[in-house]
Amino acid sequence: MSRRRQIYEGKAKILYEGPEPGTIIQYFKDDATAFNAQKKGTISGKGVLNNRISEHLFTLLGTIGVPTHFIRRLNMREQLVRQVEIVPVEVVVRNVVAGSLAKRLGMEEGTPLPRTIIEYYYKDDALGDPMVTEEHISAFGWATQEEMHDIADLAIRINDFMAGLFAGVGVRLVDFKLEFGRLFEGDYSRIILADEISPDGCRLWDMKTSEKMDKDRFRLDLGGEVEAYQEIARRLGLLPEGVVGAVLDLDEHRKSRGK
Repeated sequence: MSRRRQIYEGKAKILYEGPEPGTIIQYFKDDATAFNAQKKGTISGKGVLNNRISEHLFTLLGTIGVPTHFIRRLNMREQLVRQVEIVPVEVVVRNVVAGSLAKRLGMEEGTPLPRTIIEYYYKDDALGDPMVTEEHISAFGWATQEEMHDIADLAIRINDFMAGLFAGVGVRLVDFKLEFGRLFEGDYSRIILADEISPDGCRLWDMKTSEKMDKDRFRLDLGGEVEAYQEIARRLGLLPEGVVGAVLDLDEHRKSRGK
């Protein structure tokens, strides 16, 4: 059996050449990083959960007309996706004050925003992914104004859908990160959703307790990362009720740690 060719390895995923032209195999790792990879660790089983959660969300978004790179899940850790040219801009959609927004503006975390805010960050680890404006993006040719209009429109549609979806299972969608790519069709290209959507790139809080159910548990040394990811999967209907070891109580976990 021939060894498949690795195209790229990032912090949380590895990309391999796909079985057909124009396809990529996306492999989800258990590696966890924070603060621009200054903090590193492993969350056992994270890749399996993220693969399943991202598949579920991308599939649902596809049913409401959001174009995505997702084709199908191959196994527990891999999915087949369309090959795209990634726009080098991270799109962050915010509904509630948290993370860097709270620090930058000196605002209390958890404060609801009067309206959804979209922020853009230039994808460059060496520079720490600096925040940029649409003027920077256009001036430096990272994306055209028409592409940015499409990106902003899609980001709002995705936020509206996901906020409702998570609210329906008792989870507040605080903020999340998106990446987009150009899918080439002949001489033309169009913007589609790429990368992944999972607790790695979303802030997800329990609506009753404000318990963090995302990678902030790793960032802030709260523990219970696997339990949090599993609980999100369970609430989305991706893990059956009553599975031993799959549904763990975060409150009990915190008490056991004396916090």
